[in-house]
Amino acid sequence: MRAAELLRRGRAALLPSPDADWDARALLADAMGAERTALARRLADEVPAAQAEAFFAAVRRRAAGEPLQYVLGRAWFMGLPFVVDGRALIPRQDTELLCEAALEQGRRLGARTALDLCTGTGAVAVALARLGGLAVTATDISAGALALARENARQNEVSLALYEGDLFDALPAGLRFPLITCNPPYLTAQEMENLQPEVRREPALALFGGADGLDFYRRLAGEAPARLVPGGALLMEIGSAQGEAVCALFSGWNPKILRDLNGLDRVVLAQRNPTMEGEEAAWSI
Repeated sequence: MRAAELLRRGRAALLPSPDADWDARALLADAMGAERTALARRLADEVPAAQAEAFFAAVRRRAAGEPLQYVLGRAWFMGLPFVVDGRALIPRQDTELLCEAALEQGRRLGARTALDLCTGTGAVAVALARLGGLAVTATDISAGALALARENARQNEVSLALYEGDLFDALPAGLRFPLITCNPPYLTAQEMENLQPEVRREPALALFGGADGLDFYRRLAGEAPARLVPGGALLMEIGSAQGEAVCALFSGWNPKILRDLNGLDRVVLAQRNPTMEGEEAAWSI
């Protein structure tokens, strides 16, 4: 069967999704081992039966509501490739603001190390190591997510120190950092009830942030001081309606809200007072 006919059938099977054409092209290019941008030049090609069957199997998964990135097994973040599957959230473009701000803060502080909490696929941790040259420690409560992070570090040729456990509890005693990033679960109970079908395929453990979505920020406010050197920066992704509430939890940290390209609250940057009595900034750790 020619590629053009496969594409037509795949698109029809994915309707009425508004992304039917885009998804069908991505899945067909993947099955044929081609770049999506080159697919138009290969529509007259005869596709081997094994590749055609792989395409139809992928279309069936996508039509059943599985996210495209899970079907393809990959996603891109900060221009870097990542292996993805149902063990962790799919890296999203919204989170690139968190990473970009962390890279900027790392340069400003002269930081050599960083900690990424709730690392998931390791997208932020890998990007900080690859693009910022930082020695990154990362934690996650999910062993499956950490396995993905380990694979993504290998694929992107960086080394991460990975620890399994609940936020800071996963870390050895005494470790402190000049830079901490976290994209915690922050959806409210109501938001969890109204999730889009595709998002329901992603792990709820990485989505639900308590009744009001703020459980993890409360924990960060209480636990981060012991792990962040004075003057250090804590950057957290937030829900678009959570800016003021999260800033209130860090009222003594000079918090700032960073907005995404749509003008929505997306990241809170909080910095410890660098002149706390009895303590000195230690960027060399």
